[in-house]
Amino acid sequence: MKRPAALVALLATMLAAVLVTPANAASDVRIEVLSTPRADMVSAGDVLLGITGRHLDDLKVRLNGKDVTDAFSQQSGKLIGVVRGLKDGRNTVTAARARLEVTNHPRSGPLLAGPHEAPYVCGTADFVTLAKAKLGPPSDANCSVPTRVDYLYRSTVDRSLKVLPATKPADLATTTTSDGRTVPYIIRVETGVINRSIYEYAVLNDPAGGEPNVLKVPSGWNGRLVYTFGGGCPGGWYQQGSGTGGVNDDVLLGRGYAVASSSLNVFGVNCNGVLAAETMSMTREHILETIGVPRQTIGWGCSGGSYQVFQIADDYPGLLDGIVASCVFPEVGFATLHTITDALLLDHYFKSATGWTDEQKRAAAGFGKVGTIANLAGAGRRIDPRVYCPAQLPVAERYDPVSNPDGARCDVYDHQVNVWGKDPSTGAARRPLDNVGIQYGLDALNAGKITAAEFLDLNRSIGGFDQDANFVPARTVADPQAIKTAYRTGQLINGGGGLASTPIIDYRQYWDELPNGDIHLIFHSFSLRERLRKANGDADNQIMLVQAGDAPGGFSTTNPVLTDALSALDRWMDAVDADHGPGSSHARLIRNKPAALTDACWSPTNQKVVEEQVDGIGTTTCNTFYPVWPAPRQVAGASVANDIIKCRLQPLERSDYKVPLTTVQWKALRQMFPDGVCDWSTSGVGQQKPAGSWPTF
Repeated sequence: MKRPAALVALLATMLAAVLVTPANAASDVRIEVLSTPRADMVSAGDVLLGITGRHLDDLKVRLNGKDVTDAFSQQSGKLIGVVRGLKDGRNTVTAARARLEVTNHPRSGPLLAGPHEAPYVCGTADFVTLAKAKLGPPSDANCSVPTRVDYLYRSTVDRSLKVLPATKPADLATTTTSDGRTVPYIIRVETGVINRSIYEYAVLNDPAGGEPNVLKVPSGWNGRLVYTFGGGCPGGWYQQGSGTGGVNDDVLLGRGYAVASSSLNVFGVNCNGVLAAETMSMTREHILETIGVPRQTIGWGCSGGSYQVFQIADDYPGLLDGIVASCVFPEVGFATLHTITDALLLDHYFKSATGWTDEQKRAAAGFGKVGTIANLAGAGRRIDPRVYCPAQLPVAERYDPVSNPDGARCDVYDHQVNVWGKDPSTGAARRPLDNVGIQYGLDALNAGKITAAEFLDLNRSIGGFDQDANFVPARTVADPQAIKTAYRTGQLINGGGGLASTPIIDYRQYWDELPNGDIHLIFHSFSLRERLRKANGDADNQIMLVQAGDAPGGFSTTNPVLTDALSALDRWMDAVDADHGPGSSHARLIRNKPAALTDACWSPTNQKVVEEQVDGIGTTTCNTFYPVWPAPRQVAGASVANDIIKCRLQPLERSDYKVPLTTVQWKALRQMFPDGVCDWSTSGVGQQKPAGSWPTF
């Protein structure tokens, strides 16, 4: 019997649908790594994956050809699972026609920072957990120890943490999380070693409900992770350390945040931003594979902690979603080292110079107090390979130019030798440090605060450093390759990488005018602000909050200024995440900034003043309370951005000097600077944008 044409067409359409749908469904499948921003930066042999698409019930997932489907469960229309058993190197995950290459690195590292440093002193034997137990001696050369999990509770008696007994105690506190739930104040604390670094993290979880996992998150978790970064730098090499940035914060834990840190994220243990990024990435990955993916990860740190949050956020986007930083520096290698090594040279000069008053010395340096010069000079010795060796490093293993020239060089550049490379002529790390052409004290001369004779003698005599930081008559010359590396890999923070789309709370206690000075100078916050402006057209994602040096609570969650800012930051990040509208990530960030979150300072009597924070002295209410004193290079004419490693030179011009110079003085000045002086109005030698994100060494 002949079928009607319409029926034939209908049957053909139905058959085509049956045949084509599985193929289409297969082509819709997508595999993504959830535990780390990059599939080529996975570690420790496991990875948290998410798989989306149609017909997920029938999907088979394979790792290197082996069926691993049982590792996955469906949640919110997605397959989620931790795949274990990755081999070191490249692995292939497949699901239907979807394919993902995953590169795994050992749990002991390295991931991106290059070969391990040696010698290396383990610290596990001295590490005390929150349960007041020592981790004990390491089991191998990578300073490993068994991972341990402890359950502790907060006591209503004295707010201390105590080990949770089998029966819930009478003094067990409760807490209300930031999302409004009242839960027992019981925290799960995990401690172990990843990347030769001791990590710990804590989060509210009632063990009555069992251990958490990626599908059953901790019972009291608010979904946010705060990662704390510790300060310091001098002595931060050749050691594992025996402490972290701290995770026992009553306010953060009580509000439901997971709080994490690691010993190599304390800059006094590891003064290397790349190794800090590597450690944070690997630790965060492990946490996500254990308790699930946070809504956001917040970086929290002061001083050496601020070095880390800015470098990680700008150079390694995807690890941090928001920043709360204090005692801010943009980075250690330039913002800090420029200032403290200049102070070291000035201090050395002033010790032998005669006729200078304290006010003249202060004016030539720029700082608010003359005592700052000597204070920072001591910190400047972190470029000397003999001064800041950690106590744990045996004396016999330390560098000495005569008795042990091949020993461990205890300085910031050699600790970062994987970044800078070695100078073949010296065997030491290449250095991006330069003061050629800098006219120290120029603004002080033009303001009439020092004489022409003093200006000339200062610049004739200040000199520079040799490879061992000995004072030498010649100025210091930066290694050209190190300059290129600094800019192209973001060692000098550009501000236009991940920081462009990261909200920043920049909280500062003002210490510029302490009697003996302080290294944590307020101009550094304006250096960061100027770099953000140069890179992005504005710095509207940096909120500056300034209080007196003795403000109650300071940089802690006992200070309501900080806790209010943290709550606003949470709302800001949530709004950005919910915004799928047009425009750049920076544009979405700025248009979702809470209206109440603005620059402000608090008077010495703690009265709030809402106004834009401005670089200057006595031009606004806030910089009258808290003057922004310049650094030596700004006195020499440099921008507050402090982003020029080696200046371009220009011929001397008499018009640049506002005081008369005699013929003899002019001739002497030209002889001092035969190739010219710094032209701060143009870019530096080799200055360029970073080559990309996630640099590896």
